[in-house]
Amino acid sequence: GKSTLSNRLLGRKVFPVSKKVHTTRCKARGVVTDEDTQLCVWLTHLHLSFRHKLDEAMLTDPWDSVKHADLVLVLVDVSDHWTRNSLSSELLKCLSQFPQIPSVLVLNKVDLLKKKFILLELVTELTEGIVNGKKLEVRSAFKDNSSSSANNMRASESSWPCFREIFMLSALHGEEVDMLKRYLLMQAKPGPWEFHSGVLTSQSPQEICDNIIREKILEYLPLEVPYGVIQVTEMWEEGPSGELLIAQNLLVPRKSHMRMLIGREGKVISRIAQEASQDLMNVFLCDVCLKLKVQVKS
Repeated sequence: GKSTLSNRLLGRKVFPVSKKVHTTRCKARGVVTDEDTQLCVWLTHLHLSFRHKLDEAMLTDPWDSVKHADLVLVLVDVSDHWTRNSLSSELLKCLSQFPQIPSVLVLNKVDLLKKKFILLELVTELTEGIVNGKKLEVRSAFKDNSSSSANNMRASESSWPCFREIFMLSALHGEEVDMLKRYLLMQAKPGPWEFHSGVLTSQSPQEICDNIIREKILEYLPLEVPYGVIQVTEMWEEGPSGELLIAQNLLVPRKSHMRMLIGREGKVISRIAQEASQDLMNVFLCDVCLKLKVQVKS
């Protein structure tokens, strides 16, 4: 959800999006420039799975990012029945460490909820019934949830002053994202811009390319298989007509993984290359010729 929302705020896809966990595995910032105002959006993770080898920065970035932030957005997936009615202890610990930095609650994927009254119950549970110092008058349906009660007890005992605002939106469909964007622009503080007005992300073009290809690999390979793929760029140059020529080797640990990635008659790898090429053209605004080769790691 973080990448989808960031892409909506930016107005163009620069962060990879996948249903699998840890699609974005390294330090990355998005840049939103609107007339005389610039926003820098940091993507951080406070729910990490250690089954996969992650960029070391992912383990320290959340705390570092919050420390340097002017505002923190806490994104909650309201369609996830297992996590939606409580804040993790790690998140609460991080917010409590920096009580001077305001935080905003963003409820995402509201379009997937058939019973909209659940949103009000979630708000009460996640905010302890207090938003911007004011008490909410909404009863919660989750009072018997022990894990949620434990988390909220920790929040009450901490120095964290609770959320300043709440937004309910659908990042995928763009519903209410403009309202959030206007709010963020209004919270901007006077100061010099960090990036040129034409910049959309702190990622290098090569990092954008790697992430987009990896997004497709995550989509088309099952279970844990995508996390073992190593990407090695063999060619990155401009063609005679201004097109971008990219050749990348995809190294996998087993022959069975190679067969899955190539697919019957090469259909899977061809589809990955085709879709990644289109996304890269949309990002770089030029023609892209992408060639992918699959090999077993020696």
